[in-house]
Amino acid sequence: MNAAEIFTCPNIRPLGRFHRETAQRAGVLPLFWSGSGMELCFTGTELHVSLEAKFDRLEPWIAVEVNGAPLIRMPLRQGSNKICLFQGLTENVPKRVRLLKETQPMPDEDSGCLWLSGLRWSGGTFLPLPAPACRLEFIGDSLSSGEGVRGAREESDYAAPWFSAAGAFPRLTADLLGADWHVISQSGWGIRSDWSNNPCHALPDWYDRVCGPAAGTINAALGAQEDHDFPSWQPDAVIVNLGTNDAGAMEQPPWKGLDGTIFQQRSTPEDLALLETAAVDFLKKLRRHNPGAKLVWAYGMLGEPLRPCLERAVNRFRRDTGDSNAWYLPLPAVTEETMGARLHPGPACHEAAARTIADFLRQIL
Repeated sequence: MNAAEIFTCPNIRPLGRFHRETAQRAGVLPLFWSGSGMELCFTGTELHVSLEAKFDRLEPWIAVEVNGAPLIRMPLRQGSNKICLFQGLTENVPKRVRLLKETQPMPDEDSGCLWLSGLRWSGGTFLPLPAPACRLEFIGDSLSSGEGVRGAREESDYAAPWFSAAGAFPRLTADLLGADWHVISQSGWGIRSDWSNNPCHALPDWYDRVCGPAAGTINAALGAQEDHDFPSWQPDAVIVNLGTNDAGAMEQPPWKGLDGTIFQQRSTPEDLALLETAAVDFLKKLRRHNPGAKLVWAYGMLGEPLRPCLERAVNRFRRDTGDSNAWYLPLPAVTEETMGARLHPGPACHEAAARTIADFLRQIL
């Protein structure tokens, strides 16, 4: 059986953000964000993967598909994980394999780390993959992380099994368009604060780093806190799905920091104006880093209380900058029939959102 480190295997396509120089020096591929992983086309009979996982409580999950069909979905154990992806298949027949990290980086309470170190295989060769039709970047919260896509509707625990990058609308949209994609998302986070009014969890403030929420010394050594190399991967479209947690924060008590700082979002005209400005500023940041991308603010899977504010933000960005390549896109709202676990949208709602986004992108790309 042959064996090689991940960066010495030919024709492997990494998926998701990572710091290439640091990763190549370490000889491993860090899987930071939801939907990170690898894709390859292999003609041999047997393929194994080696992954290393470290976590406190919330274990990482992976999903594997072969030729577009789901094959494996499993949690990883602490330490070394050597997994047989398949064996006994016909040699010289191409098998397109995709491995995805199902779970998002778990900040604060859980300093989880996951990296892919190498492959082992029998027979065959790794063929070049066809170029993706386009590149898409998705920025969001638990909806973009696929929280609640897996699990029964009555599940209420905050637990790793209910997250699914493979079943969430970013991956589904990308597949409809034949795209490569990145996901930058954190459950509970928003534009100005998270759902509990914590202003330290405003996602736009973390966008410039490879994966700021991936805390701890190991993740730092793997490049999580490095500045992201934006020119190395330029999207054709950036899809933002933020605002749900800002609306939720308006119903919560103020956040109080250890230094006495108090922060609260409210549904007053003054606070909505601040939120609108924060959204405009984020669109400007996205344009600076992604000069050729279409910018789409897609919102509404859990209702649209902030739709007027976000529409004003998009229109103000277009007016103030003269940039006509930005749009607001309403998404289908979850219903009783399409609800998933943890009061989050289930598979049918994510599929509807993916179709809506893909149809819109076909018109503007």
